Amino acid sequence: MGDVSETVTESTISEVLRGGVATGVGSWPGTDAREAAATVVGELTDLAHLAELPARGVGADMIGRSSALLVDLRFDTSTRGYRLAARPGAVSRRAHDLLRGDLDALEEVWETTGSAGTGRVIKLQATGPLTLAAEAELPVGHRVLTDSGAVRDLSESLAEGLNQHVAEVAKRLNARVVLQLDEPSLGDVLEGSLRGVSVLDTVRAVPAPEALAILDSVIEAQSVPVLVHTCAARPPVHFLRGSQAAAIGFDLSTIATRDLDALGESLDAGKRLVLGLVPTTAPTTSPTWRDLAEPGVRLIDRLGFPRSALRDVLVSPACGLGGAPLGWARKALELATEVSRAFAEDPESLDF
Repeated sequence: MGDVSETVTESTISEVLRGGVATGVGSWPGTDAREAAATVVGELTDLAHLAELPARGVGADMIGRSSALLVDLRFDTSTRGYRLAARPGAVSRRAHDLLRGDLDALEEVWETTGSAGTGRVIKLQATGPLTLAAEAELPVGHRVLTDSGAVRDLSESLAEGLNQHVAEVAKRLNARVVLQLDEPSLGDVLEGSLRGVSVLDTVRAVPAPEALAILDSVIEAQSVPVLVHTCAARPPVHFLRGSQAAAIGFDLSTIATRDLDALGESLDAGKRLVLGLVPTTAPTTSPTWRDLAEPGVRLIDRLGFPRSALRDVLVSPACGLGGAPLGWARKALELATEVSRAFAEDPESLDF
């Protein structure tokens, strides 16, 4: 599998991961693929995404969906989740059918709204290789992460499958594509806090250089810019700073003082930040865009950058909206758009 990362230029990154825009993380409430596509495409005019609908169950959640993206590998269910299977079964067929249906719905909405060929960008999401290896099992029941050869095979299969997925969507929609790798288990992988098949069985921590090589092998195999997103309570910002990702996304409320240097270095190095500023559950009192914008402004101030740096920042909900009420999910996208507009238009005037 060749390295095609040289085709992703800084110009391409600037065009498809343009600052001052809003996007979603991925998951969406409900089971209606067309309604989800219509809402996301309608609300997120600058960076819409292929909605994921985990409420549909097996094969539709983050890990199960991967079975439709892997090449020459597939999943079946186990008592704890998913495991690699010797041959295609009901789980992989269901995952494939659900993804086909989601793409059909998105293509229909894309055409209906006249988006094809207009330069609009679509974002696709997939589970990253480290989280996938942490959460999926080998046929014998241990996590894939415990077998370096299996991790390599899974990563290569994922990288190839994502290349095919990106190419298909770009062709079907006549659109430019951004790929997001979701790594919510990244911190557990690096810290060695994953449990094995029993209380006495532990999963070793993966050294950062080894983990980085695994993640970068998938990123560098892609022909489009890659964003790495994590909803972890303690996002490993220093680790992500060293990756080949064009952008990193996280829930801003999880950022601590220890993370500030790495975030500043990321901005200095030209990495885009996708700030998760909108809560995934409806607050008791509905916030205004100014309420949600303030933490982003404070972050830039603490990093020592001029307010104009907010023009290079993207805005999103803190994490996926799959567990949110539909009304709040829609409101969350509206608020993210309002915050991003404020960042893009006149960030220097923002005062709190």
